Amino acid sequence: MTLSGNASSTMVAFSTDDVPAEQRIELWEGHNAAALIGLRCRTLDGRPLGATELNVQLERIRLARVTGTSHTVERSAEMIRSNPADAVALYFTLVGEAFFYCDDGVRILRPGQLLVCDVDRPFLRGFAQGLQELAVVVPRDLFAEITGVAEVRKPVVVDLAAAGHLHAKALAALVGRAVHPTEPVGLAEQSVLELLEVAIGGSRTGASANLAAARIFIDHRLGDQNLSAARVAAGIGLSDRQLSRIFAEQGLSVPRYILGRRLALAHGLLRDAAQIDVSISEIARRCGFGSPAHFARGFKDRYGLRPADLRNQARTDAAVDGSFPP
Repeated sequence: MTLSGNASSTMVAFSTDDVPAEQRIELWEGHNAAALIGLRCRTLDGRPLGATELNVQLERIRLARVTGTSHTVERSAEMIRSNPADAVALYFTLVGEAFFYCDDGVRILRPGQLLVCDVDRPFLRGFAQGLQELAVVVPRDLFAEITGVAEVRKPVVVDLAAAGHLHAKALAALVGRAVHPTEPVGLAEQSVLELLEVAIGGSRTGASANLAAARIFIDHRLGDQNLSAARVAAGIGLSDRQLSRIFAEQGLSVPRYILGRRLALAHGLLRDAAQIDVSISEIARRCGFGSPAHFARGFKDRYGLRPADLRNQARTDAAVDGSFPP
């Protein structure tokens, strides 16, 4: 088990890779009981379980990225009686097809879909081809308070690509960044709850949630030179005026925010030892700048030095660290 810090929380990483085969399921179940919810695990093909889990505990909710080989997990009525969770779970399927079986029937989950369920209602989940998913576990009373949904009697499946689910898609992106395997991004619990309110509760007054959705939409399209305020507004279902007002309340404009995010991305790439051989003009292109000259001017205004100066500094640092030849 390893720990890594981020801006607002600590990520815990668990893996079965270095665990003896005969102990993997027991330790996996123990980790899940402590970090998410208690489950019974079984493999499907007789092979040892291979799984990793990245967990972030916020003030009241729990986040995770789960990757595993083929297996099933179950919360039986007996387990629920002995170990109630009093929680609602959201599972975002990233890779692999999963089934969810409960008293209400069977649901098939495919990549790009979200499952919402009460984890104190018995269920069986199966992953015949393995899985990669994001999980959010929210105390039941908090879920009801935020969304207005007092009880999740039946599991709900949401297709994130369908119209009307932009905030659910933004929520998945936000959680994914918090439990990223190599570059986790710290986040405030309130950002998750605001998106949850709009995505599940259907609130139409979530200015903060719309701001979070806009920021995520922008971050995923920084390399697009045609990215504009109008495209962002259309992408998250707002008018241009609504979007401008939301950013203005933060003392920002949409174009200035996009420029700032592009420059920050470029700054990180120029300092990255793995990108040392990538030309500055290519870095500019990847970050959505139409010309190296425009990029260089904006970079100098923002950081007080030229892109080439930062690149040379990164080369020197890499040589000292031994990660790049002098």
